[in-house]
Amino acid sequence: MKQSTWPGRSDGSRFKSLPVKHQFHQSEFKSTSKFWSTSSSSRQIRSSDGDFSKLPFDILTKIAASFTLPDLQAASLACKSWSEGLRPLREAMLFLKWGKRFKHGRGGVRPNLNKALESFLKGAARGSTLAMVDAGLLYWEIGDKDKAIALYEKAAKLGDRSGQCNLGLAYLQVASHVLVMIIIVCAAEPSKRKEAVKWLFQASKSGHVRAQYQFALCLHQGSGVNCNLQEAARWYLKAAEGGYVRAMYNVALCYSVGEGLAKSHRLARKWMKRAADRGHSKAQFEHGLGLFSEGEQLKAVVYLELATRAGETAAAHVKNVILQQLSATSRDRVMNLADNWRALPSSR
Repeated sequence: MKQSTWPGRSDGSRFKSLPVKHQFHQSEFKSTSKFWSTSSSSRQIRSSDGDFSKLPFDILTKIAASFTLPDLQAASLACKSWSEGLRPLREAMLFLKWGKRFKHGRGGVRPNLNKALESFLKGAARGSTLAMVDAGLLYWEIGDKDKAIALYEKAAKLGDRSGQCNLGLAYLQVASHVLVMIIIVCAAEPSKRKEAVKWLFQASKSGHVRAQYQFALCLHQGSGVNCNLQEAARWYLKAAEGGYVRAMYNVALCYSVGEGLAKSHRLARKWMKRAADRGHSKAQFEHGLGLFSEGEQLKAVVYLELATRAGETAAAHVKNVILQQLSATSRDRVMNLADNWRALPSSR
């Protein structure tokens, strides 16, 4: 699945869409379910004078569907009734653990995607949205997108923000694929993009940074939602502040050209450097150019060398021009700095 870093432009400017390999990522899982507040069971709960041990098992398992093992262990200590009701989800965590071992070849086992999928599905059958998402990821990787989407949808409806994000991203790709067919038959664009935006917005409100970034792209491009540059910039900024590197780069561009945010060279430079220091190759190129224009030749060459190594071929020419102006000692120092450079942590 591919996505753009920045919406493409028709004016031939340097801010082109950057195709990047799409990978789904799991982030922190916390319960956001509010099923009991509006369901018929809520009346049953309120009538029990606050005795949550009488919480119906089906409601309890829905609320706890996205809990991690520590959360489940803590909740199970609340009372005997909860301990019994959460037993299937605790079992699901064991299957989830073995699924990850088989998928990645950890814990003394060899990689085995079939066993990994089997373990994830057993966890999903016990109600864990974490297992549903991991099973969906595997189905997506092997090309069974319908089964992946079904699992993402189930997790999403249970309030899992990673499930919501993945469902939105899946619908976007499906919509893009269908659009190609639609152009051929001259039909109308499907409504999958609107459905994608709905789920991306849900995940964004829950703090999922990848969803925030993708939702901002939709707002920026007017894909499945009306184009709104100010709102797009606001969600880019949220994702960037949450550590999402591609969003950092887009925030830098927003500040640089004054699109959705007030134009600010200082803030553009700040966010470009943050993205560059976390391994974004285009940001390394841009930041290197900025440093060179400010007379910081040594620092500029380091970033340009990093960008070159990451595949930014245009950076190589500028780097070589600067290197010719440096002494042999300075050139050796620059290469040593690039060799020992390590990216700062990020959410990617």
